[in-house]
Amino acid sequence: MTRQRTQGASEVVLPCACANLRRAARAVTQLYDGELRAAGLRVTQFTLLQVLAKAGPIRQGQLGEILAMDSTTLTRTLKLLVDEGWIRRAVGADRRQRYFELTPTGRRQLQQATPSWERAQERLKKSLGEAGWRELEGVVVGVAGAARAG
Repeated sequence: MTRQRTQGASEVVLPCACANLRRAARAVTQLYDGELRAAGLRVTQFTLLQVLAKAGPIRQGQLGEILAMDSTTLTRTLKLLVDEGWIRRAVGADRRQRYFELTPTGRRQLQQATPSWERAQERLKKSLGEAGWRELEGVVVGVAGAARAG
């Protein structure tokens, strides 16, 4: 990899797919976190609220699978949301099972933060263009599936 100033640092193709994807994920995270900051959320927290709003009560393992998050990171993020009162733990019919669900306060927080999230979505969509946006959706889903299958 040579150091040339003719292209932006984010345009340099790294020799590792993982490194390129992680760099892209960090850049996108910074964009979304910047928009969500005023709502008092990070994109990781917002995403969990979104998933819980769509899925309803769900086990931590299922959340981890949906989001491809490791248990330690997920546990830490869930604890923050529980501490804020945005989600709660619920015990299932089998008392060993633990579920997480959105609280009314969490639903309000999600609704209040959604316009900030939508601004981030629109900024990225505008930068990529409609075709690039659709391509991105297909590629990231495909990459996640390939990585899990591999």
